[in-house]
Amino acid sequence: MKRNFNEWLKTFRNSICDYAYYVDFDKVYSNVDSIKVELNILNSLIGSKNIESDFEKLLANYPQILKCIPTLLAVRSREIYTIDGDGEYLFNFKNMNYSIEEYKMFMRKTGLFTLISERIINNLVDYVTGVEVGLDSNGRKNRGGHLMENLVESYLQKAGLVKDVDYFKEVRISDLERRYAIDLSSITNQGKAEKRFDFIVKKGSTIYGIETNFYASGGSKLNETSRSYKTIALESKDIQGFEFVWFTDGHGWLSARFNLEEAFDVMDHIYCIADLENGIIEELFTK
Repeated sequence: MKRNFNEWLKTFRNSICDYAYYVDFDKVYSNVDSIKVELNILNSLIGSKNIESDFEKLLANYPQILKCIPTLLAVRSREIYTIDGDGEYLFNFKNMNYSIEEYKMFMRKTGLFTLISERIINNLVDYVTGVEVGLDSNGRKNRGGHLMENLVESYLQKAGLVKDVDYFKEVRISDLERRYAIDLSSITNQGKAEKRFDFIVKKGSTIYGIETNFYASGGSKLNETSRSYKTIALESKDIQGFEFVWFTDGHGWLSARFNLEEAFDVMDHIYCIADLENGIIEELFTK
């Protein structure tokens, strides 16, 4: 029975963020542990009445404390560029490339001496843990890009499919052609464009190339994606033993519904999260 696009679209979700999406605490703890010794050495400066001279002595005896200073400013790089009326600098925090006086100037002008000496914080390890949580929020975009992929994989596994036996992740078309001796040149512009499927499932004599995505917000990317996948689906129809499958969802599609509907009208295998919940994986790959 032909599905109704509008009813299908109504099931799309606002978000699929899982618990691990917000902060990767294992990564946070690992990053803090990597500089914990140096941070504890710097802790000796907290409340110092002579922060500049105490820092100078500390740096002379423990030059390794430099490596944790960028993190105090929520900077990942081991080099920090600065410019003001006193000049232009590119401070290296792996190997000192300026005098201790100039590093003291850096600490003073960035406000780190004030932060430490006036007890605005009580423990640099705790402070850096907070900084790392904030820095990790930048990774949400990458984690978000994998959420739909992870969700689809969980349903593949729930259906009993085994990774690297029944399904494969991130397979390039060139590798797919070699592995199964199948000609997919019609969807790669005669081999001129390489493509990678999120998943490959082999069932009987049919190979399924699967793409996944979730769009919480709109934008030109959605129209580009729907046109591209519609083209792949149409070009795949004449390839014996190959089927293209697209799992997508998200309220971002509400602003690009007409492009999505065009793909929906011509694709045999376009599904959303509700379809996953209703057993489409089992229907496609296990029955």
